[in-house]
Amino acid sequence: MKITRLEDLQVFVAAAEAGSFTEAARRLHLTPAAVSAVVKRLEQGLGSRLFERSTRHVRLSDAGERLLGPAREALQALALCEGVLQEEGDPIGHFNGPLRMALPSDLGRHHLLGWLRECLADDPGVSLELRVSDRLSHLLEQPVDVAVRYGEPDDSGFIALPLAPRNARVLVASPAYAAEHGLPQSPAELRRHNCLRFVLGDSLYSRWRLESAAGAQTVEVRGRHQADDGAVVRQWAVDGLGIAYKSALDVAQDLAAGRLLRVLPGHSEPAPLNLVVVSRQHLTSGLRRLAGRLAARCQALLAPLPECQGPAPDQPPG
Repeated sequence: MKITRLEDLQVFVAAAEAGSFTEAARRLHLTPAAVSAVVKRLEQGLGSRLFERSTRHVRLSDAGERLLGPAREALQALALCEGVLQEEGDPIGHFNGPLRMALPSDLGRHHLLGWLRECLADDPGVSLELRVSDRLSHLLEQPVDVAVRYGEPDDSGFIALPLAPRNARVLVASPAYAAEHGLPQSPAELRRHNCLRFVLGDSLYSRWRLESAAGAQTVEVRGRHQADDGAVVRQWAVDGLGIAYKSALDVAQDLAAGRLLRVLPGHSEPAPLNLVVVSRQHLTSGLRRLAGRLAARCQALLAPLPECQGPAPDQPPG
């Protein structure tokens, strides 16, 4: 029993992650028949059935489950070897081949898409594959190499490159909403307002933690509108439907243009933004360069908000 081609392992891992030969074929720019043939060759070489097939789906067999971890490690080791040689020959850190990224919805659509186009303009060899969603599935379950994420990584094995360490979640509402309903003068008064709530996964984010110079408090808010897409929540706020608790990066332009107003400006919650690298072999000079360029754009966007400037709260100056 033996494996003669590392490329076969790449196809196997792609099919396992996608749960579909057709989707794996699309990601690898192959035909479904080619993927099926590779899997069949692997199964014959190993003497074990790796997938259980049905008319619509495939899933890993027990043998496939046992193979998946070592297969990923083998491909990661190969990528590490290639990356070392590539960086020696390209100290500037140009990208070549696929760069698979996960982006949050609102920031992704309104800023990161344009920033990535600018930052990667001198990397003609890169092919960008994006997953734009607010659903926080575990990064190892997604076919991505890096992700732009709020908060700290959910796995100690991940590496976080800071993009906006002082970013904060802030309360906002439109001038029209303020004129019709007034604005709360204390966190407790939020309970009397229509608050635009965000659904994260299966959880409704209705307990808003507000930090100020006087301390922190959590308010249980209510409202008639909720969505699992941050861009929708921001648009509702601009349209005057209620008060939103949003990342400052998401609403900075709306605040500057007067489409939104700060509510309780002395209250916010830290929401640091990081470029999270799934594994150390993906931490190339190219990614460090990309993180630096994205961080500069985040800093410029947050310039009008003094509480979002300076080093991260837990980092010493300089």
